[in-house]
Amino acid sequence: MSPDETPCYTGGCQCGAVRFRVAGQLGEASICHCRMCQKAFGAYYAPLVSTRGAELVWTRGEPKRFRSSNFVLRGFCADCGTPLTFEAPDGVALALGAFDDPSLAPPTVQFGVEAKIDFVDRLHALPAQNTEDDLEGAPYLSSLVSYQHPDHDTAEWPPEALS
Repeated sequence: MSPDETPCYTGGCQCGAVRFRVAGQLGEASICHCRMCQKAFGAYYAPLVSTRGAELVWTRGEPKRFRSSNFVLRGFCADCGTPLTFEAPDGVALALGAFDDPSLAPPTVQFGVEAKIDFVDRLHALPAQNTEDDLEGAPYLSSLVSYQHPDHDTAEWPPEALS
């Protein structure tokens, strides 16, 4: 929350070159299964949330954009490739995974289900394990150092140690 009680959300790309802030109420959060979203996210679906009616500000950098159709621009970080926006005539939606806390906007609807991959509904039933549980199979994980931007705003990025 901001000092005047307006909801405030922050996020950005993986490398930190692009950061955003949304002041105001987020709109509908969704998952889109259409083939364009699958390709844009390199995933089975795209989790998005509308910023319509809120104030979206790019606080560091700005996305590069690709025109994926006659109506839609897709924003992404030109440095690391993180998908960031779906920009259509009715407003801008942000990638939920790019938020510092993606759990603040749980999806409430699915779109593009005609292209939904049939096994997506069964993903929750797959065996699950924590990353650290695979140290024997992937020993490098025990000394992994993340260069990913942290899940909060920073005055500068990257820090000198990573430059």
